Amino acid sequence: MISPGLDSLTFDNQFVRQLPGDPNPVNTRRQVRNACYSRVVPRQAAEPKLIAWSSEVAELLDLEGDPFTTDDASAVFSGNRLLKGMDPFAMCYGGHQFGNWAGQLGDGRAINLGEIINRHQQRWMLQLKGAGPTPYSRTADGLAVLRSSVREFLCSEAMFHLGVPTTRALSLVLSGEQVVRDMFYDGNPQYEPGAIVCRVAPSFTRFGNFQIFAARGELDILRQLVDHTIRFDFPHLADHSADRYAVWFAEICRTTAEMIIEWMRVGFVHGVMNTDNMSILGLTIDYGPYGWLENYDPNWTPNTTDATGRRYRFGQQPQIALWNLAQLGQSLVSLFDSIEPLQAGIDLYSSTFNAQCHAMMLAKLGLSVMESHAEADTKLTNDLLNVMSSIETDMTIFYRRLADLRLADTTDELNDSVIDPLNEAYYVPEQLTAEYRVAAVGWLRRYRDRLQLEDISDAERRRRMNAVNPKYVLRNYMAQLAIDKADQGDYSLISDLLELLRHPYDEQPNREEFAGKRPDWARERAGCSMLSCSS
Repeated sequence: MISPGLDSLTFDNQFVRQLPGDPNPVNTRRQVRNACYSRVVPRQAAEPKLIAWSSEVAELLDLEGDPFTTDDASAVFSGNRLLKGMDPFAMCYGGHQFGNWAGQLGDGRAINLGEIINRHQQRWMLQLKGAGPTPYSRTADGLAVLRSSVREFLCSEAMFHLGVPTTRALSLVLSGEQVVRDMFYDGNPQYEPGAIVCRVAPSFTRFGNFQIFAARGELDILRQLVDHTIRFDFPHLADHSADRYAVWFAEICRTTAEMIIEWMRVGFVHGVMNTDNMSILGLTIDYGPYGWLENYDPNWTPNTTDATGRRYRFGQQPQIALWNLAQLGQSLVSLFDSIEPLQAGIDLYSSTFNAQCHAMMLAKLGLSVMESHAEADTKLTNDLLNVMSSIETDMTIFYRRLADLRLADTTDELNDSVIDPLNEAYYVPEQLTAEYRVAAVGWLRRYRDRLQLEDISDAERRRRMNAVNPKYVLRNYMAQLAIDKADQGDYSLISDLLELLRHPYDEQPNREEFAGKRPDWARERAGCSMLSCSS
């Protein structure tokens, strides 16, 4: 007998029912052809222990009650116990990694437990990350370690509450085993605690799911997968019969643009924007070496593997998303009589991104779009980014403090002292030179002039700005503190941070310590500045 809710989950599993699977039942690493997935059973964890749980995601799945009162959740969400209706499998896909075609990749350490239908008739896929090897694991073991799993669990939920399209996380379970990882890729592997995250999304289908079949010339399966995806992941397109592929691709392009805009709004850097890490639903997926901008630097990447080329740096993310969409479009050419619909989708990405990014940058300043003032507004926002990047300026704190300045409600001359409330955002006070102050005050004068065009009060501007500029984000050092405690058997900070990040725009005066700048000790520490792909 298992906990109430778990035994009542309704599994539908259309992906494995409708699409061709791998006929080989043996779980060995290999090239899998003419199949969308391979059935695979999760590896048995030695001593699973639930250490974190998202009650909000549980509610999406109709799960009720306290999961810590029994061992049921630990058993189920480690993969040790399969519920009635579960039909676990790993997906086959390929992808471009750092701009180069990598061939077959697939779910190397992710195992989908199945698709459930909740009481609102919503479809959710449950996926375990770190539950053992699959045919797609290549030379890896299919496992994950605690440090990366804590980061994935917290970031999935943090992004949702920031308003960024994302996959979710239900649970974090210790496996009770030690996993060998070379964190720095320097030939010094160490044992680390193993862990498993249960990820939740309507679908985990990626650009690479389509690319692999196009690359192999398995075009019949490509068409089957596209038709299945439209039917089950885009049911609102049911009325589009003759032009469904074109409308579908256009929607992918639009939602991808909207996702990237939200990344840029909150200062999120994904770190590994390979095509196999791009969701067909425009969701942020695969939280590996991610990070938030602390000092505003558009050239920053959190990924040590990308430290030289900086392909996936913050400022390059919009262009990389466009490149990835072009690769997806190329893989779909066989479905179209001409390339015009695909080009139309790519053009839609650009127009959507340009228009909505312009509106987003103005919203961060509490301003509305004024078509007659578009060129001047673009210069205003671009000049602000130049001011912020000229010295080490904490992006998150800067926008929150900027909201507090008295600008619209005063006619006083703006002088050097006007920027004093912004001091909390600066990492190196010595950089506040006379030249910087002149530039900052000059920009503030132009900003006040623009505010006067809308006749907006400081109180209303502050309300608008604080609704889109978060006070709390999951800075890398915060996640590292939770990891450090968890390594000592104390999981309380994981729960505390989860609660903090559920309200990123609120003041939360009892948690002010997490609203400040990154501490100096975290500037160069591993896990706080840059991260590797090691998990």
